[in-house]
Amino acid sequence: MAAATFAFLVFLAAMSGAVFKPGPWYDTLRKPSWTPPKWAFPTVWSVLYVMIAYAGWDIWTRAGWSFALLLWAAQLILNGGWSWIFFGLKRMDLALFELGLLWLAIAGFILAAWPISTLASLLFVPYLLWVSTAGLLNFSVLRLNAAD
Repeated sequence: MAAATFAFLVFLAAMSGAVFKPGPWYDTLRKPSWTPPKWAFPTVWSVLYVMIAYAGWDIWTRAGWSFALLLWAAQLILNGGWSWIFFGLKRMDLALFELGLLWLAIAGFILAAWPISTLASLLFVPYLLWVSTAGLLNFSVLRLNAAD
């Protein structure tokens, strides 16, 4: 039951990306040449969301309510909020700030989870790398379109 709960919570966060899609507004923005292809986003996020759910469930089963689990919940809320801010509100600046908070929550989870479950901690490393890339992309798109 707990595993299904974690999967459902991650699914809810992922739905933000399905509701607030890039669309025509994003297509018209200038982007750096290293922008990943469109197919990469759903592919990478699908794998990451499985890893996020498993890591949360793993910490829950080993430590229950803990600081690591609090950080897990925080990153999930921030994760779900980014698409709304960037694509829904079209606020690249606020999205970049929010993404910085997400990055801190992910890094904090990695550190807090390490003594509880090395696996859960390591499962968040690719997530941190992808969010770092997303942050650079967010910053670049903001900079390239600042005059608009």
